[in-house]
Amino acid sequence: MPLSSEHQAEIEAQRAAPQQTLRAVSTGMEGHLYTAYPVLDHGFIRVVDYMGDDSAICQAARVSYGKGTKSVQNDEGLIRYLMRHWHSTPFEMCEIKLHVKLPVFVARQWIRHRTANVNEYSARYSILDREFYIPAPEHLAAQSVINNQGRGAALEGEEADRVLRYLRDDAMRCYDHYEEMISDEGQQGLARELARMNLPANIYTQWYWKVDLHNLLHFLRLRADSHAQYEIRVYADEICKVVADWVPFAYRAFEDYRMGGATLSSTALECVRRMLKGETVTQENSGMSKGEWREFEATLT
Repeated sequence: MPLSSEHQAEIEAQRAAPQQTLRAVSTGMEGHLYTAYPVLDHGFIRVVDYMGDDSAICQAARVSYGKGTKSVQNDEGLIRYLMRHWHSTPFEMCEIKLHVKLPVFVARQWIRHRTANVNEYSARYSILDREFYIPAPEHLAAQSVINNQGRGAALEGEEADRVLRYLRDDAMRCYDHYEEMISDEGQQGLARELARMNLPANIYTQWYWKVDLHNLLHFLRLRADSHAQYEIRVYADEICKVVADWVPFAYRAFEDYRMGGATLSSTALECVRRMLKGETVTQENSGMSKGEWREFEATLT
């Protein structure tokens, strides 16, 4: 189960004791509070707290010249303008705090986004659970032959069975030794901060992760992309569902301009202009390298 009995009891207690507030709330986000959404085999994400909504973005954008017009249509139009022209500060007025349970190797990739506040479960003070990420067979892929960071076809048959056996057996063996090293039964026992070094990177950790909306959308643009590693992409996909309910105007603009849009170089724009004039543009006369040309073609098709 992704949730421990302690987590479930905490969530039930929080849901059973709602409190009145004078602060602005997002109706969509209120439905997500304290709910844990499973990710991978033992992981989850859940919203612990949040601040702001679509109107907070507009409020920040209008502060320099007064409230002006405030219709719903104008709010969405303003947010689309801000997104289209890369005005990031108003989006920083919204924040979210997530409780995330994830494999250590995913956490090390996630922490590369250095624009959040993070507090991680400490294996110096506490003992990690015997929980490891073991890929489903369809996600047990070979190394890509064309991309050093990517995956190829899924492993099959005896090879897949062998790899899964290694992953399970090695993880269990490491944890057995971890437990033995920290045991104080008849011996002193190794310090937890040292014993943890022998644990595999697929063991689960947890953290609280607080980030503003601007930096969250940057995270999602990279990690919810089809080229991102599957194991972090599924977390990003789950967060996207929450954000879409929290700030629907901002998320629709994000989908349109960031996830569904494209950035073209000045050389590529000139090629588009030439094409619109009826010229035949090829890689050889485009001024682009072969790699740039392939990406340009992929953008237009």
